[in-house]
Amino acid sequence: MTESVSDIEKTRQVTRGVCRLLDNMGFACMTEFSLGNGRRADVAGLDDKGQLLLVEIKVSVADFRSDQKWPDYMAYCDLFYFAVPEDFPRRLVEDEAAQPACNGLIIASQFEAAILRHACPRPLSPARRKAETLRFARRSAQRLWQRCLA
Repeated sequence: MTESVSDIEKTRQVTRGVCRLLDNMGFACMTEFSLGNGRRADVAGLDDKGQLLLVEIKVSVADFRSDQKWPDYMAYCDLFYFAVPEDFPRRLVEDEAAQPACNGLIIASQFEAAILRHACPRPLSPARRKAETLRFARRSAQRLWQRCLA
């Protein structure tokens, strides 16, 4: 399935708003973060307590309805959120059948974002936390080094 230019731009805008929100909440952010299971989260955040937050961005109804991979993220984060643009039909992500109540919901534009529903904490095991924190740190350092080389 190919994305339209408008969906790509909307995703970029929502991602920017989400990262601004997470930064204001004290999370270091990374986009396109690969997890230990090979899945890739749209946005990952790590706070000063080592809490790992993942965000799955959905800008179209078709993408939201067809996505079957997001449950694979649950074992790799303390907090999980969906983020959608302001014009997204919220009833889809607020429906308990479409999303468990413990998943959070963020509404975002490129300038700002707001949490409409907070995620329930699901603490990671110490071993998984260490592995994912190291993965986050190493990937951040690799990206910084790549920018220095560019």
